[in-house]
Amino acid sequence: MKTVLIVGAGGVGSVVAHKFAAKLGNSGRIVLASRTLGKCEAIAKSVRERTGVEIGTAELDAEEVPRTVELLERERPGVLVNVALPYQDLVLMDACLEAGVDYLDTANYEPRNEAKFEYKWQWGYEERFAAAGRMALLGSGFDPGVTNVFTAYAAKHHFDEIHELDIVDVNGGDHGQAFATNFNPEINIREVTAPCRHWEDGRFVETAALSEHRRFTCPEEVGTYSIYRMYHEELESLTKHIPTLRRASFWMSFSDNYLKHLEVLQNTGLTSIEPVEYEGKSIIPLQFLKAVLPDPGGLGKTTTGRTCIGCIVRGVRDGEPKTVYIYNICDHARCFEEVGSQAVSYTTGVPAMIGASLMLDGTWRRPGVWNMEQFDPDPFMEALNRDGLPWTLVEGDPLA
Repeated sequence: MKTVLIVGAGGVGSVVAHKFAAKLGNSGRIVLASRTLGKCEAIAKSVRERTGVEIGTAELDAEEVPRTVELLERERPGVLVNVALPYQDLVLMDACLEAGVDYLDTANYEPRNEAKFEYKWQWGYEERFAAAGRMALLGSGFDPGVTNVFTAYAAKHHFDEIHELDIVDVNGGDHGQAFATNFNPEINIREVTAPCRHWEDGRFVETAALSEHRRFTCPEEVGTYSIYRMYHEELESLTKHIPTLRRASFWMSFSDNYLKHLEVLQNTGLTSIEPVEYEGKSIIPLQFLKAVLPDPGGLGKTTTGRTCIGCIVRGVRDGEPKTVYIYNICDHARCFEEVGSQAVSYTTGVPAMIGASLMLDGTWRRPGVWNMEQFDPDPFMEALNRDGLPWTLVEGDPLA
């Protein structure tokens, strides 16, 4: 019997649990662990009501390696799916190495005390995972994750060389809140306010956060939105593994309302990660802000509209220039009807389930530390169509 351990009981963890239950049924075992046992139990109840599948739950502080190793040795999962905070990536990788378990996450490591995310820390585990015969798959969400696979698929089937890449992430949803983030507020705001980096002529060029934007019209009448260039971790791995890339950028949509609130919060110091003294206690302003903002996991019931995320890939085929656009459109209301979560959680959770499934059945499995684009994209692309995230490929340049 296949066993999967999911660490993290937020919106994404809920999607992974629901989708694995639907996929495995009673032929496998699913265990959901989190620091807050009540969240796990609420998700388990929803899974049982929607699918008839019972899943196990466990209370776990993922920062405590011995406790995690104990849980891994007791459950003996085929893979640990890390959908907790990026701060916990390294300690969970340590626990997997000690217990002899494969590892998967959806976002790369980020230190708590510095708003800087990059792969160097996790790539540094390559020799240890390879020597142990274990596998770590990094970034199996949507972006990073599906966007990496979209690029690899284009490279395999449509280009002799890829020269340019634009990843465009549009959330055309409306959650009805004055201000809310679509995933963990602490991680979201750290990511958005970090300096922008894009790849140009063999190096990363740094610019001020959100300093460049343009209008983008999504296909299938999703709408036209302002998209802002920002740094995202898949740029680091894609420019490493696709050496013909001359230029690569990541773009994300933000409403004027979101940016107005963010500016005020920054100006008042509430997005800071530097400790401040308050009534005799040291607190992190951004963590306090997270505590008072709406929980993204609870936005599903009020969110309407669609997301549109895809890759615009330019290069040459048979000596001629070519451009393709590969994208997915996901409906918030449909996601909530299926699994009780909004589309941002769904588009991250489904790829995590697919990546872990490919590891479990041996389709994507070899010892070491890997990024998504380093594997054959075809099985993953087939699974996207089958498991709820169908994609479309068209020729032409929507950013032209």
